[in-house]
Amino acid sequence: MTQNEYLKLCDEIWEHNRHYYVEHAPVITDEHYDHLLAQLEKIENEHPEWVSSTSPTKRVGEELTEGFTSVKHRVPMLSLANTYSQEEIEEFVARMQRLSHSGTPIFSCELKMDGIAVTVRYENGRYAQAITRGDGKRGDDITANVKTIASLPLQLKGKDVPEFLEVRGEVFLPIKEFETLNEQRQFEGEPLWANPRNAAAGSLKLLNPKEAAARRLDIVFYGVAESTHHFSYQSEIHPYLHQLGLPTLDTVAKCHSMDEFRKYADKVQALRSKLPYQIDGIVIKLDDIKEQKRLGVTGKNPRWAVAYKFAAEQAETKILDITVQVGRTGVLTPVAELVPVLLAGSTISRATLHNEEEVRRKDIRIDDTVVIEKGGDVIPKVVKVDTNARSLHSVPWSMPTHCPCCGSSVKRTSGEVAVRCPNEKCPAKNLRSLIYFAGKSAMDIEELGIKVMEQLVQRGFVQRPSDIFTLEESQLYQLEGFKEKSVNNLLQSIERSRHVTLPRFIMALGIPFVGEGTADLLARRAGDIETLKRMTKEELIEIEGVGEKVAESVIGYFENPENTEEIGRLIAYGVEPQKMVVTHFKEHLFNRKTFVLTGSLEHYTRSSASTLIKERGGKVAGSVSKNTDYLLAGESPGSKLDKARTLGIEILSENDFEKLL
Repeated sequence: MTQNEYLKLCDEIWEHNRHYYVEHAPVITDEHYDHLLAQLEKIENEHPEWVSSTSPTKRVGEELTEGFTSVKHRVPMLSLANTYSQEEIEEFVARMQRLSHSGTPIFSCELKMDGIAVTVRYENGRYAQAITRGDGKRGDDITANVKTIASLPLQLKGKDVPEFLEVRGEVFLPIKEFETLNEQRQFEGEPLWANPRNAAAGSLKLLNPKEAAARRLDIVFYGVAESTHHFSYQSEIHPYLHQLGLPTLDTVAKCHSMDEFRKYADKVQALRSKLPYQIDGIVIKLDDIKEQKRLGVTGKNPRWAVAYKFAAEQAETKILDITVQVGRTGVLTPVAELVPVLLAGSTISRATLHNEEEVRRKDIRIDDTVVIEKGGDVIPKVVKVDTNARSLHSVPWSMPTHCPCCGSSVKRTSGEVAVRCPNEKCPAKNLRSLIYFAGKSAMDIEELGIKVMEQLVQRGFVQRPSDIFTLEESQLYQLEGFKEKSVNNLLQSIERSRHVTLPRFIMALGIPFVGEGTADLLARRAGDIETLKRMTKEELIEIEGVGEKVAESVIGYFENPENTEEIGRLIAYGVEPQKMVVTHFKEHLFNRKTFVLTGSLEHYTRSSASTLIKERGGKVAGSVSKNTDYLLAGESPGSKLDKARTLGIEILSENDFEKLL
């Protein structure tokens, strides 16, 4: 090993950090990444004179995100050393026994959530701030996005509420929500998230909190960085946080020996497939907090804790064929058709190959023997090819030059990985659009699933969304498996969907780049669909959270006469998008001003005050900076008030705010 090879390994690991933490699209397994990092640490131990100040071992990998305010951590956020070996856990236990000053050490064990590490601050029991791990020393202020998480209490409860509490936790996406999100992305022709962790990361970094809220993230807490409440043992933290109303994990244990740890690990492994969220291992910590502080840290890892990570479950099978799916927006996605194989408790016969570039990078071919695993234990993916078992006659796969459904020549856009069918009349695109129209986030027609829609289209009963509202009993009885009850259920579901909210109706139209959060913003500003049709690009861009790309897409959609004619048919057939009350303010004092809210307001919730500000053209930020124009301060305002005073920012009382409204 030369110094040049060492530096190349550093670069390789930083590149994988970028894929994992920034793009949220890892190209190697966690196990492979940890192996590279362990190799780097070994080299640095053997050649300390080579160690670069920018070595990946010196910093936590996540980068700060453009568009968010960078905040310094009061207490650095460290990452844990990882191991996949129980032998290394034995070494850790033996090392703690050797170094401990408190006799035989006791260990606190808990689940290792596969999510995004965050730190959350409470001041006088009230939610004050949330920050990402970032580089361990500074992180992104994601206060507004984390606030949208339903399980997060904005006010701590109980008798023993500390004046100040900074808790460490993990934001995650429940598996059910992850599957729903990917189902929607597939209908829209967007790339699928590889696993819940990456989906949570992407959701947490959305600049619009409304869009983040639509992802239905969740959160759990497991540690305390700082508090005015004193703790003696790690095992005291979980019950104390739970008592305050903070979400915690139940599956914790105190282990006195390696045998007890093995029993706990076996219990967690058996439980793992039944959990509604993703875990990737177990965390084992020295229980005595005084000892934790005495032992301190080494590099970027605490000496008193280690993560025992589970190896991903894999299976070997064969690729029978590579087929291509056409999504709602025309994106062609390659799919591996597999010899069915049992993996993580379910039989797998298909695996997404994501895109043509991914197939080329892994050199995946028809008839190849491959290793598959569930990405984040959820989505099956091809990990590697056994080239030794490959036929001499196999040839590399390539994306078809024509759409497999309509035969149109596919379109490639410079700078994009995606290959698209440009034919707006493509039957596959139309089917996906119809499924999307009836889906949960749009018209929410409960009994109208994928297989039912496929039958309706095949029989010619439904060709465009408005046809759904002209379906008759006689047509539905012709569908496979449909009898009186299922016919009545579908008709009732269609009837209920006629009274749809305006944001859902806008979503159902399938306007490119308009997600749930944006649909809500458009609905609140327009009030009804006719007004939205007439809005200019300038008027759309004035809406907080709507950029030029979205505005152009909305204008383009309504300029197409086929789209406006279809909306007319839907309304003629009894679809009634509910109007929303909208108040328009031109050139209001709040226009283009940035507000930060702090403390408890008497007459408004944070949400209602934020809405009033945004209706008047203002913006709401989560933390005070030199770009803040006003601080709206209620009771018990906390540290934001001090910072605003230091920066000379105008401070509004609730009474001042009402006058300016």
